[in-house]
Amino acid sequence: MSVAIDGPDFVALQVRDLAAAAAFCEQHLGLRRAAFSPPHAVVFDTKPTAFALREPLPGVDLADVARPGLGVVVWFPTSDAHQLHARLAAAGVKIITPMTDSPFGPMFSFEGPEGYVLTAHGA
Repeated sequence: MSVAIDGPDFVALQVRDLAAAAAFCEQHLGLRRAAFSPPHAVVFDTKPTAFALREPLPGVDLADVARPGLGVVVWFPTSDAHQLHARLAAAGVKIITPMTDSPFGPMFSFEGPEGYVLTAHGA
């Protein structure tokens, strides 16, 4: 029998400015830092999948990248997608896709730290 994986259990976005990206996630998304983060990263207390921001890995140069993560969208559950949408829009966060119904509840996408596209969906 071959070995298989079950799916992601940790997601980390590589960013140029770790402090600014972490501040965005804390201030706009309400994420809280985990009890421990290595010196090159900020790990947030998210369940069931751990989420972090980190400095670029060796050999990764984000200096010439206009939008990191192009083609990747990270989804976050929220208890109230409409309220989060209103709060982000009022704070001037760029909304990429408008609020819409989906199989995962109401959802919308917005520009996160350094241009990463993040999607929020509610129950």
